[in-house]
Amino acid sequence: MGPYLVHKSVFDLPLELDVKSFVNGELRQNSNTKHMIFSIPRIISELSQSLTLMPGDVISTGTPEGVGMGFNPPKYLKRGDVVECYVEGIGTLRNVVR
Repeated sequence: MGPYLVHKSVFDLPLELDVKSFVNGELRQNSNTKHMIFSIPRIISELSQSLTLMPGDVISTGTPEGVGMGFNPPKYLKRGDVVECYVEGIGTLRNVVR
């Protein structure tokens, strides 16, 4: 998670943020949150029906197309790969696979 936590008040709903991921500089995922199957309010509503959500809870919503096993042949991560995930208005998180 990261590189920052940003309060929801920074963004307008519905969200329309570019989301990208790169592996060793190669663009693997390129989408926008407006393409999410379910809206953030709906996800919160559905989860709230069976869970008590508390301040600080994190809800992971999935990822756009472009994951490694979706390639032919698959492109799995390996030691030393550099993975960068970008969300518009938040920044880029960079991790090295170990």
